[in-house]
Amino acid sequence: MHQIFHNARVHTVDPDRPTAGGFVVCDGRIVALGTDEEVLTHADTDTEVIDVGGAFIMPGFVDVHNHHFVSGREELFELKLPLGAGVDDIVAAVAAHVTSGAAEPGAWIAGSAWASDALDAINTTEALAKLDAASGDHPVVLTDDAHHNRWANTAALRLAGIADCPTGVLFESAGLPVAALQTEANALTASQERAASSRAIEELHAFGITAFQDAGVSTQILRALSSLDEDGQLDAWVVSSMLINDEIFGFDAIGDDLIFDGEQYRTRHHRPDFVKIFLDGVPPTQTGAFIEPYLPDGLHADHHCGQTLLAPDELLDWLRRAAKAGLSAKVHCTGDASVNAVINAVEVLRAEGFTDTRFQVAHGQFVLDSDIVRMAALGVDADISPFIWTPGPISEAAKLVLPAERASRMQPVRAQIDAGVTVAGGSDWPVSPSPNPWEGIEGLVTRRDPSGRYPGALWVEQAITLSEAIRVFTLSGAESMGIEDECGSLTVGKSADFIALDRDPFNADPSDLADTRVEQTWFGGKQVYAR
Repeated sequence: MHQIFHNARVHTVDPDRPTAGGFVVCDGRIVALGTDEEVLTHADTDTEVIDVGGAFIMPGFVDVHNHHFVSGREELFELKLPLGAGVDDIVAAVAAHVTSGAAEPGAWIAGSAWASDALDAINTTEALAKLDAASGDHPVVLTDDAHHNRWANTAALRLAGIADCPTGVLFESAGLPVAALQTEANALTASQERAASSRAIEELHAFGITAFQDAGVSTQILRALSSLDEDGQLDAWVVSSMLINDEIFGFDAIGDDLIFDGEQYRTRHHRPDFVKIFLDGVPPTQTGAFIEPYLPDGLHADHHCGQTLLAPDELLDWLRRAAKAGLSAKVHCTGDASVNAVINAVEVLRAEGFTDTRFQVAHGQFVLDSDIVRMAALGVDADISPFIWTPGPISEAAKLVLPAERASRMQPVRAQIDAGVTVAGGSDWPVSPSPNPWEGIEGLVTRRDPSGRYPGALWVEQAITLSEAIRVFTLSGAESMGIEDECGSLTVGKSADFIALDRDPFNADPSDLADTRVEQTWFGGKQVYAR
C-alpha cells in the first residue's frame, strides 16, 4: 500500500532532518520525507494521497513504563475510586458498589486507587470499621496510587490468615497473600485477558502512544499480547518486563518460572526482552532505600534508611543470568541507595563484557550527584515518570518522611541529560490516573503540577526544554527499549507511527501543554484512533 501524507508541519525528532512538509509510506514504513512538493512527486495512480490540513505531525509517543494490562483489568473488571477520595468517599464508593449488585454475594471486591497522602487517615481502626460496615459479606482489597500498598477489610484479612493488622493497611509484600486470593477468586478467562489488554491499548492510542514497555508482566499478560498479535490485533510495539521478584502484584509465576520462558511469546510486535526487579519500595512508606536516614517517626529505629530487597551479590547474580540469556533489565529504584546498587552491579557486568545489555533505573527519583556521571558512562538509562513526582500526592507524602532539603531534590533530569544519560519517559499508568504524555511533558518543562491542584514547583533548576521533553517521550524511550530501529522518530525505514495534534505545542504557553489533544493516531500507516 502506497500513501502520501502532505500539507503538514512535521516534527520528526530526527536530528538529521528535524522538520518536513510530508512523507511517503509504503507497506507501513516511511520511504521518503520532504517538502510538500517533493513528497507529492511520488504519487501515481495507486497512491492514497492524504492532505492533513496543515496539522502538526510528530512521532507516536513511546511510554517506557506502564502497566497496561493492570489498567485495562481495573477499568473493565474492578471498582474505580474517586480521584483524591478521603476515607468517607472511599467507603461510600464501596457501599454503592455493594448495593448496586455489581458483585455476586460474597465475591471479592478489588478497587483502586486511594491517595498516598491519605495514608494517615486510612491507617486507623476507625477507618477499618467504616470499611467493614460498608462491605456487607464481601472481602475487599483496595490498592493505593503507588500500587505498592493495600487496604483490606477484616473479611479479606481473615481469609488471608492475617491476624496482626488492626487497620487493614498492608505495605508492599505484606499485601501479597490478600492479592493472590483476590486474583485467584476473580481469575479472568483468556478472552477477558485479551479484552483487558485491548482496552488499555485503545486508551493509549487516544493519547497518541504507539509503543510501550509493560513494567511487570505475568504469563497471562504475555499470552494475551502474543495472542492479539497473532490475530493481527496488536497495533503497538510492546516490550515486556518479566518479573524476577514480585513485591506488589501477586502473579503466579516469577523468577526462574517466568523469565527464561518468555521467548515462546515473541511475535512481530511483542518483544519479551526485559526482566524486572523490585530493588526497593517507595519513600512514603519508608520502604525506599536511602544512604541517609528518614526523619525520626517513633515507629522505626533511629537512623532508619530503608533497605534493598536483594543483597548486592543477589542483584548481580540475577542481572548476570539475565544478560547471559540476552535479556535487558528494568530495576525499580526510588531511593539513592538502590540506584547506587544498580550502578555498582552494572559496572561489574560491563567489565565482564556485557556491553550491549540495556539497564534501566525505573523511577530513580533520588540519585547521588556522583552516580549521574556513572549512569552516563556505564549506559544506565533513567526511566522517569514525571506524572507521579511533580507536585502531587506522592511528592507531598515524601515530604513527611524525608528532610526538606532532600525531599525537594527529586528527579535531576536536567543534570542527567547534560551528563549524557538516556532519559526515557513513562507514565507508570495506572499509578498515574492518565497515561497522557503531555502531562508528563508539561511537568518536565515547568516542574509544576499540570492539574493545578498542588501548588509550587519542584526543583525548577532541573527543568528541560520542550524539544528535549518530546524526545524523552519518543526517541529516547525507543532507544531505551531497544526498538529505535522501528519507531521513536519519523525517519526513512521506520514504521509509520505518528500523531496529528490540535495545535503546535511550540507555540503554546508551557503551562498549557497538558491541554494538547491528539486528533489522530496512526500505527504502521493505519489509523488506529480519531478524536
